[in-house]
Amino acid sequence: MKKCIFYLLVCLGALSCHKPISATDVAKINGYWEIEKVVFPDGNKKEYTSSSVYDYIEIKDDKGFRKKVTPQLDGTFLVDDSSEQLSLTQKDGIYTLHYLTAYAKWDEELVSVSDEQFITRNNSKKEYYYKRAQSINLLPDGKKAQ
Repeated sequence: MKKCIFYLLVCLGALSCHKPISATDVAKINGYWEIEKVVFPDGNKKEYTSSSVYDYIEIKDDKGFRKKVTPQLDGTFLVDDSSEQLSLTQKDGIYTLHYLTAYAKWDEELVSVSDEQFITRNNSKKEYYYKRAQSINLLPDGKKAQ
């Protein structure tokens, strides 16, 4: 019985350490991101070891867009004209990203945000883990791309 109570207290302690997301945290999702993994409601995972396409997200005043970009070997990104409009709402401390394209609209709850990672959860309870993307620069002698 003592072990059961101990484990319960440890679990409650771990849950209470979850830091709520703030407006300052939300600003951290601006930039380039690479999908890391998807965790399905049954616990199965799909890992992405590398990706040829990154997401570029820009939000200002709760409105913005997400665009797919392709990193180039010189450190730049190839960008096309397609993008997803997005808006951000907050209710009872929960931030939600609302996406809109000509073909669909959907919502994702912002679960966690840090400088190097963010996690969203969609209505199907799939969790998407993103890590901060790094540009590739293979120019000789450390020269910068123009």
